[in-house]
Amino acid sequence: MTTDDWRDALDPTALRDVLTASRWQRIDVVAETGSTNADLIARAAAGENVDGAVLVADHQTAGRGRNGRSWSAVPGAQISMSVGVSTDGIPSTAWGWIPLVTGLAVLDAVGPVAGVEAGLKWPNDVLARPPAQGKLAGILAEVAAPAAAVVIGIGLNVSLRADELPDPGATSLAMLGARPIDRRDVIVAVLDGLERRIDGLRGAQGADAALIAEYTAHSLTIGARVRATMPGDREIVGDAKNVDEQGRLCIDTGTETVVVSAGDIVHLRPIGDADTG
Repeated sequence: MTTDDWRDALDPTALRDVLTASRWQRIDVVAETGSTNADLIARAAAGENVDGAVLVADHQTAGRGRNGRSWSAVPGAQISMSVGVSTDGIPSTAWGWIPLVTGLAVLDAVGPVAGVEAGLKWPNDVLARPPAQGKLAGILAEVAAPAAAVVIGIGLNVSLRADELPDPGATSLAMLGARPIDRRDVIVAVLDGLERRIDGLRGAQGADAALIAEYTAHSLTIGARVRATMPGDREIVGDAKNVDEQGRLCIDTGTETVVVSAGDIVHLRPIGDADTG
């Protein structure tokens, strides 16, 4: 199997067959769309219950990231997917953990399925572990109104080559030496991991000590010295100490501990490193 074979069109029937017993019962695969997140949010706004809905695009032309960033993917070279998750049973104070557990679900897939070592940059990126470099995946969680649901977008670079990267700070499974894979297997592993972790948030009524410890073990941010850029170009510089029960990053500046949420921050960089997203 070559990396070009990794770009074969996804078969929605095959995905549905594998996920028959899961919570993901409405699985749609489209050849092209602007943004899978925008499409699912529009469906929710029109009155559809999007809990358990999965929308995958072979080609996403106007993908959305944090702070209004956008990008266009190479057809078939990424996993561009959005899922709907009901917030029932998840306290609103724990919603900040939804993108964080999604990152853990991506790690559930890229390691066992593709054989690639990766870690998590708070709040929404999956990065290659050093000595490799680069952003492998991005996550965007948005509240869908009027439904009590969150739409989670996942963009994972699979077979992109160096000349196809959206920016020089990105990488892909292929560039990191992944074993030959079918994108379907990665999607299934991500969805399985996400289902289990969302169930865990509900069962524990938020993030328990075990989840916080697991996230900390995979974090590339906690323990690093960081520079957080806030709205209005205000900067916080200090040591990233931990993530709290609300999914917020706690930064020790030396004189105080500042707690920031994903919605508060514009950029977060390890000091001395280039911005990776």
